[in-house]
Amino acid sequence: MKAAGRSVRARLRDRLAASDPGLLRLTAGLRTVGAVALTLAVLAPAGSDITHLVAGAMAAMVATFSIRERRRDAQAVTLAVGLPVALVSVSLGAVLSARVVVGDVFFVVLIFCAVYGRRFGDRGTALGLIGFQVYFLSLFVGASASGLPELWAALTVAFACSALVRFAVVPVTPTGTLARLRQAFRARLGRLVSAYLALLDAGPDEVDKALEDVREGNARLHETALMIQSRLEEGTPDESSARLVQRRIADAEIAAERLGLLLLSARSAERADTLTLHLPGAPAPEVGRLPGPDESTAVLRRDLLALRALVVRAGPGGTGVAQLRNRLLGYRDEENLPAATPAVRDVFRAVGETARAVMGLRVALEGPQDESDDSPATARSREELDAEDAAIDAGEEEEPAERRKGLQRPTTRAAAQVAVGSTLAIAGGELLSTDRWYWAVLTCWIVFINTASTGEILVKGYRRLLGTVFGVVAGIVLAGLVGPHTWTAFALVLVLIFTMFYTAPLSYTLMSFFVTAMLGLLYTLLHTYSWEVLVLRVEETALGAACGVVAAALVLPVRTDRRTDELLVTVLERLAEVTEAAVGQLSGGPAGDLLDKARRLDQALGDLRSATQPLTHPVTPLRARRTNARYVVALLETCAYHARSLAATAELLPTHPSIAADPRLRGAAGRTVRNIVTIADRVADEDVTAPVGTGPSIASLLGGDGTTRYGRVTDRVLRHLERLDEAVVGLARPLGVPVTAPDR
Repeated sequence: MKAAGRSVRARLRDRLAASDPGLLRLTAGLRTVGAVALTLAVLAPAGSDITHLVAGAMAAMVATFSIRERRRDAQAVTLAVGLPVALVSVSLGAVLSARVVVGDVFFVVLIFCAVYGRRFGDRGTALGLIGFQVYFLSLFVGASASGLPELWAALTVAFACSALVRFAVVPVTPTGTLARLRQAFRARLGRLVSAYLALLDAGPDEVDKALEDVREGNARLHETALMIQSRLEEGTPDESSARLVQRRIADAEIAAERLGLLLLSARSAERADTLTLHLPGAPAPEVGRLPGPDESTAVLRRDLLALRALVVRAGPGGTGVAQLRNRLLGYRDEENLPAATPAVRDVFRAVGETARAVMGLRVALEGPQDESDDSPATARSREELDAEDAAIDAGEEEEPAERRKGLQRPTTRAAAQVAVGSTLAIAGGELLSTDRWYWAVLTCWIVFINTASTGEILVKGYRRLLGTVFGVVAGIVLAGLVGPHTWTAFALVLVLIFTMFYTAPLSYTLMSFFVTAMLGLLYTLLHTYSWEVLVLRVEETALGAACGVVAAALVLPVRTDRRTDELLVTVLERLAEVTEAAVGQLSGGPAGDLLDKARRLDQALGDLRSATQPLTHPVTPLRARRTNARYVVALLETCAYHARSLAATAELLPTHPSIAADPRLRGAAGRTVRNIVTIADRVADEDVTAPVGTGPSIASLLGGDGTTRYGRVTDRVLRHLERLDEAVVGLARPLGVPVTAPDR
């Protein structure tokens, strides 16, 4: 019974880790709810009235979510500086509330400064948020100069409670966050292997659903890998350890994706395209039963189950786990491969490579493992991993990014845009209501947060308005149910705050829904609730979103096309950089910092994916444009996968006797790099007319002298180069770049 209970707890823990990597959303929700609850617990016995309870709760929420720095000492400094900023802001809000014109002008100046402060990093962003949100708080509770001492006390208690919850009740350290993210990576890798099992057994009518689950699993695994990479510097003791973890995460991700591609190819009538794993909604290739005897299918199903057990099981695991590992790693040395077609045997080899990557991941995350039950194949894999670990060094320093100046600086441009939009929102909001006009300003402010183009602002404004409309309905229902019961209302407010922060990274519409429902309860507590107030909330929200869009379109506009083109050029430049460096090293050139180059490529691709959301949103009327944007992003993800694989293989050169430099590669792959640069130049400058070139396959360019590839270059390197070359040529058509073939 105890073992069964532990098994259930382990499954629940893995499920939670997979759904919330690093428990970042859970931590944010618990911290905010804890700070608000503790603030109420301190203020209520002290005799604070409802207005000051609401003000303290809102201040605790602001003090908690505004601070995003990762180091605890930096968080403490920002929190300490944030308190006087909050006190000054609430004081000015109370004093200027009776001076309409002066108050409105100051509010616009405050908004400009708060957005401009983002250029100073996380601390500038946090202090700007605190200043703006606390000024808004003073308007919301109707602060006056005579009531300032009580408000100061409520804010001081709120900041103190926020600090206590942050550093004592729900402490979070970079090391702990990274450990939970690594657990999430393993949990999501286990889920991806489960998706492969479903793909193996899927019938003709089920394969599309199984393939969609595989796509989602790959995307979530890659998302977790990027989250780990962004926290390695703070969460590891030294740079060498950070690079080791980064290398093992990359190896596991590449091996898992390759396993899925080979499995799909084995079930297909023809070779499956890598693009199939990255393009949402792409039809699955025609599939049938796995070719070969049924015994090989049963063995493959057994080995995928064993691989999943190796992934998700923590700790030493005992003799049983060692036997599973030894059997799977034997496939790397061609041991015990079942009688089957070459495509199916490739899947078994991929299972062995994935098991090897999982073993390397366990060594990097958990330290040395028990080697007493190792088979010769496992011992050889350990020797390879040890040699790779010894070869990892500090690498090169990252080049500083180019900085824009003046109005071209994103923070300056956004500050000017939001100031103009807020001015319009104040003017329009005053016409709708002289008491609630600040809701329009809040919406205008929010739609500019984490957005960089007019299209992104439009989509965010639409989502906020949609969430607000449904939230008004929920607020009406909750306010009717709560009635005069104050503490019941506060309890529901805490629940809504938790759900608001827990769902914020998943859906901005859901977050807006919970915010609006919570505001309905706060209005009930302040005895200002009415149907008209909530309807006015919708009107002010729509007005604020419209003002934000107008300001973004007219004041120093950044069109979505321009934004996506800039990011596309960056992705192509980094793709060319990774490819050229990897091929250069595979050709015998000097070793370079390939892992960091691949990480910068992934980051650039993530930025592009976010920027294309206005183009790929379901409500966009430009269907052909949406399809084109999705296709381009999927092709780039395919290119990035092959470039990462080449980089990972190139880094094996010093330690693997089966992979040696081949000088012919540089010339054979030169066409691919030139094509990438050509496409980047064409996107950056429409006057460029140079075409993308095609020609013989990469393998044929290496020459047909019959020289064995063993000890020169592996077939896998050739496959990645050829697929990358095909994907780059495929990019030319949707981007309008001419393609020419060489003369016969």
